[in-house]
Amino acid sequence: MFDTITAAAHLGLQNLIAPAVLFFVLGMGAGFAKSDLALPPGAVKTFALYLMLCIGFKGGVEAAKAGFHTGFLHAGLAGFALSLLMPLLTFPLFRTLGGLDRKTAAATAAAFGSVSVVTFATGSDFLKAQGVPFGGYMAAVLALMEAPAILTGLLLARSRDGVHRGGDVLREVFLGGPALVLAGSFAIGLATGERGLAKLDLFVNPLFQGVLCLFLLEMGITAAQSLNHAARLPPRLLALSLVLPLVGAAAGLALARLGGLSVGDATLVALLAASASYIAAPAAMRLALPEAQPGVYLGLALGVVFPFNLILGIPLYRMAAEHLMR
Repeated sequence: MFDTITAAAHLGLQNLIAPAVLFFVLGMGAGFAKSDLALPPGAVKTFALYLMLCIGFKGGVEAAKAGFHTGFLHAGLAGFALSLLMPLLTFPLFRTLGGLDRKTAAATAAAFGSVSVVTFATGSDFLKAQGVPFGGYMAAVLALMEAPAILTGLLLARSRDGVHRGGDVLREVFLGGPALVLAGSFAIGLATGERGLAKLDLFVNPLFQGVLCLFLLEMGITAAQSLNHAARLPPRLLALSLVLPLVGAAAGLALARLGGLSVGDATLVALLAASASYIAAPAAMRLALPEAQPGVYLGLALGVVFPFNLILGIPLYRMAAEHLMR
C-alpha cells in the first residue's frame, strides 16, 4: 500500500512540474488575484485550432506507420460507446442529486460525456515524457468521442428548439472548426505519412509545447473565473462533478482491459472518458438549448473537471492502467 501511494505521489509530482501544467497553475493564480493578464481572444482560438491540427496530423502519421491495428478498433469502439452512453448515466444524477432543470442537466451531461482536446494533449505529452508508448490512432478515437455525447444530450433534453434546429446543431457538431480541423488533419497525416511530417516537423513538433503552454496559461485564467462561479453552486453538485470523472475513467479502463489495450492506450481511453468538453459541447448546447445555464455546464467542465484531470487525474489513470493491464 505504501509503495502504491509513493508511486502515485511521484507520478503526480512529475506531472505537476511539467511546464504546461505549471503555466496552467500560473494562469489560475493570475485569475484568482484578478490580474489583467489575458491573451487576445483571436489568439486563443488560433492556438486551440493549432493544437488540434498538430494532434490530428501527428496521430494520422503514427496511424499510417502502424497500419491497421486491432487496438484502433477496440479503442474506437470503447470510446464511441463511452461517449454515447455516459450522458445516460450522468443526466439523472444531475437531475436528482444536482437539482438541475431538464435542459441544463442535459447540456451538462453532454459536456461530461464529450471530451477535452487539451486534456488529451497534456496526457499524451505526459506519457511521452514517461516513455509510455501509445497508438497514434488515439487521435482518431478522440475525434470519435466528441459528437455522440452531444447527440445523446439533445435527445435527453427533448427540446422543441433542439428538434427544430437539429440540422444547425448537426452542422455545428460535425462541421464546426474544432471537429473539422481535428478529423481533417488526421486524414492528411494518414495520407502523407512520414513524407508529410518531414515538411511540417518544425510546425507540429518543436513549436507545440510553447503553444500548449500559452493556451494553458489562458485556460488557467478562465478556470479560475469558472471556479468562482462554480463555488456558488450546491456542494453536492460540485462533489458529483469530482466523482463522475473517476467513474468515467473506471469504465474506460474496464473496456480497455476487455479490448486488451496497451497501458498507454488504456490511460488515454480512461482520460478521455474522464474529461469534459468545454469547447465543442458548450458551443452546440448554446445553439440547441439556449435556455440551459452555460455557467453550470461550462463552470463545472472548465472550473472543476479540467483542473482535476490536469493536476491529479493524469498520473492517477496512468498508474491504474499500469496495474490493470499487467
